[in-house]
Amino acid sequence: MSDYLVYSAAALLGYLLGSSNMAVYLAAHKGVDLSRGSGNPGASNALILMGWKAAVLVGLHDIGKAVLAVWLAGRLFPGAACCGAVAGVACVLGHMFPFYRPLRGGKGFAAYFGMTLALNWRFALILAAAVLIVTLATDYIVVGTMTTVISFPLYCAVTGRLVTAAVLCAASVIIIYRHRQNLARIWNGTEIGFRSANRGDHRQK
Repeated sequence: MSDYLVYSAAALLGYLLGSSNMAVYLAAHKGVDLSRGSGNPGASNALILMGWKAAVLVGLHDIGKAVLAVWLAGRLFPGAACCGAVAGVACVLGHMFPFYRPLRGGKGFAAYFGMTLALNWRFALILAAAVLIVTLATDYIVVGTMTTVISFPLYCAVTGRLVTAAVLCAASVIIIYRHRQNLARIWNGTEIGFRSANRGDHRQK
């Protein structure tokens, strides 16, 4: 199989896995309108609208599908350099731009972390601790998100994996752009904080 077909197949595999969205499934089951809260069909809005149990399930699903995408790509195409990163990035993009909900997917953080975990679990665990500290210190999940999507490509670049870093940057730039409104709300003081979301202050009645 040619390199073009290998990377295309890895990208398609990742994209299809990424298009699966547990927040959408749960919202449909519970009759919850995902356009409320932050309007994002991801773990953070699941926390706001459906509580912490739903948020954990959504987060684990989003992390797991990216881990699966990277793992499967590595198993199916073991000789292709950066194939796991291509599948992982495609999974993140599938989460953000699913074919059945154009431009209405999640914002990609959990899937991005799952990709990081599959590609370098040691760095991912260090990063998870850093994200937890940053999130608790600032009270904003989006700050932890920015920490992740900026740190991992930089780490790959510094350690000499420039092609992988370039592939990861494609997802990082889009994630940062998708979070621009959250960043603007933080600046304006109107973003829903982690503690408020966890208490259910903004949960749908």
